[in-house]
Amino acid sequence: MADMPSGFWSGWIIALTLSSLAGVAWLVWSIYYGRDLQEESEVEPVWDEDLEEGHNPPPLWWFWMLFGALIFTLVYIMLFPGLGNYSGVLNWSQGKRVADSYEDFQANFAEARAEVLNMSLVEIQNDLDLMDTAERLFRRECSACHGPDGRGQANMFPNLHDVDWQWGASAEQIEQSIRGGRNANMIAWQAILGDEGVEQVADYVVNLRQGVDESHPGRAMFQQNCVACHGMDGTGNPALGAPNLTDNIWLYGGDMDAVRETLQQGRFGVMPAFGERLDDMQIKLLIALLVR
Repeated sequence: MADMPSGFWSGWIIALTLSSLAGVAWLVWSIYYGRDLQEESEVEPVWDEDLEEGHNPPPLWWFWMLFGALIFTLVYIMLFPGLGNYSGVLNWSQGKRVADSYEDFQANFAEARAEVLNMSLVEIQNDLDLMDTAERLFRRECSACHGPDGRGQANMFPNLHDVDWQWGASAEQIEQSIRGGRNANMIAWQAILGDEGVEQVADYVVNLRQGVDESHPGRAMFQQNCVACHGMDGTGNPALGAPNLTDNIWLYGGDMDAVRETLQQGRFGVMPAFGERLDDMQIKLLIALLVR
């Protein structure tokens, strides 16, 4: 919540608000009681022979309605924030209301949430109500990227139903991904490998899943530049977020064009951290939903 205005701007808001209310009050009062309507000029314009300009004021109930609205406004800005940094007699604010609601929530559900935290993942998975809660939580927090069914989308966000996860699929690894987020760092190799090298390494990687002859021209460059992350056999390293290159699970695509683009431009996917957005119980529910 933004801080209340202070100093000059607080005074300016107060002056502007009060002067506006005073102006509206004067205008309403002057229309109804500020002049004697019977003393209007006797010369009145006439149109179409019998169409004359009238001087009848609006109905009096309009005056009382507007006057009542002004009184309500004055009472409101006295009770609630509305005049610069003046917080009002009731000292009410949206932030305070949210904080109070959160305290009430914690007081009412702290025990039940503690019970969930003490449950094993298997116990949570066997509880249909808790799993329904986990699915709603996933749809709210995760489906924008991973899709409502968790199968990924747009060749940018991974499928959470497959068996090969870039950063690992154990409960501990999933928790780390949710809490701290992940930042991929597949650098661009175009400047290092050159056009010919990119073609050779891309061809080597595309055919790695089928087994590649040791005489392949991309093998030496792969071993020189790629094994530090992906390993000698190309099976990857979840600790580094280096994916397995020997299976059919490819986030950005496993055909020649996609692998070539990856080598040329690099990949820098980001999984945002949810450690401050979600509490421990919510994270545990998501882990129970995602772990295989």
